[in-house]
Amino acid sequence: MSSISEEDLCCPICTEVFRDPVVLSCGHSFCQTCLQQWWQANKERQCPCCKRKSSKGEPPGNLLLKNLCEAFLWRGERGDAAARCRLHSKKLRLFCLDHQQPACLVCRDSKTHDRHAFRPVDEAAQALREKLQVELKPLQEKLTLFEECRENQQQTVEHMMLQARQTEGLIKEQFQKLHQFLHEEEEARMARLRDEQEQKKQLMNEEIRVLSRNISSLSDVIGATQTLLRDRDVSFLNNFKATAEKVRQFPPLRHPKPIPGALIDVANHAGNLSFNIWRRMKQLVSYAPVILDPNTADPHLQLSPDLRAVKAVKPQKLPGNPERNKYSCSVLGSEGFHSGSHAWDVHVGNNPDWEVGVLGDSTHTRGLWRIWFSGGRLTAFSWSEAEKDLTVKTKLEKVRVQLDFGRGTLSFWDSDADTHLHTFQHKFSETVFPYIYTESPVPLRILPAKASVTVRSA
Repeated sequence: MSSISEEDLCCPICTEVFRDPVVLSCGHSFCQTCLQQWWQANKERQCPCCKRKSSKGEPPGNLLLKNLCEAFLWRGERGDAAARCRLHSKKLRLFCLDHQQPACLVCRDSKTHDRHAFRPVDEAAQALREKLQVELKPLQEKLTLFEECRENQQQTVEHMMLQARQTEGLIKEQFQKLHQFLHEEEEARMARLRDEQEQKKQLMNEEIRVLSRNISSLSDVIGATQTLLRDRDVSFLNNFKATAEKVRQFPPLRHPKPIPGALIDVANHAGNLSFNIWRRMKQLVSYAPVILDPNTADPHLQLSPDLRAVKAVKPQKLPGNPERNKYSCSVLGSEGFHSGSHAWDVHVGNNPDWEVGVLGDSTHTRGLWRIWFSGGRLTAFSWSEAEKDLTVKTKLEKVRVQLDFGRGTLSFWDSDADTHLHTFQHKFSETVFPYIYTESPVPLRILPAKASVTVRSA
């Protein structure tokens, strides 16, 4: 079948695939209906191809050819059943524009398609292909969008897993430091307890040895005297003087008393133990009033492991998460402020290009208040005020940002010189986040606040 073409299986009269083929004595085959109609029209029973007269009244059927044709039509090779009319078994060469379906030549002349408009199949297919392509374009664009979104989500998963591993390492590192501190603190306190125990044990053992010697001396004198008292009168009188002399001359002994402070000072060792340890941990821990949020950082920025410093680096491959700040080369604080007073210091050092301030929750340009240092020039600007150059007498090393949400003020100070730089006046109505911008590899760092422990009576 793979070597047989449709032309090999077509009737020479109707040029369609054979239907009930019959074979003449000359060897030519025709559709039975086609041959009978041709003989009726020509009044002669001869072969339509070679004109040889047929000696048989009813030509025998060509069973082999019939089976080949049926197999060819069933398998659909270039003569697919779908390409033929179900009513007339003819090729679907036309397309009815009214019914929007293929039709054969017989269908075109039938009553069903009376006065209908037709187009050749190839023309209709081309026109509908173009139309379908136009209609398909929005779906293709949406598919592209979905694929990009899926790729971004996959990248988000990978980045999230990386974040989890890095954060796990940071947590373990911090707890290892705390564990080490607690272990050393435990050892120190246990050593002090053991020292006190040993000192007081030695003191009490010495006191016990003195008491034991005194007891032994007293026991000897008392025992000898009691033995004398039980002797006969003559014996008693003979030894009385010597025994009485020992009793009278026995050295005076200090009256024994309980030693104060001999017990372990449990209150000193165990009283408020966890609180005292926590207070000592001030030396180990520090507190930053602002922690930077890596999920808001521009791909051109890199945060320090403690999330307190930021610097510019080569672009990193990061997922397009919605929390990421819309402003280039900037990062936000992890916690927003919607009330109260807040202050934080930023060490700018030798960074030649930076901005510090606050950004409104809406992330619109009009919600940004900051001072900007670039090219040796310090400027204050926001949507509510015109750009203003600021005068600085000494080199800025640390900038303090002070926000009073209730009063509607945002102030900037030179922390080292305690000099006021600029104050914005604005009635804040939305949450604002600490904002830092830089295009320099010189880090900007949030400085830790001074930590203290205050004890107040209830």
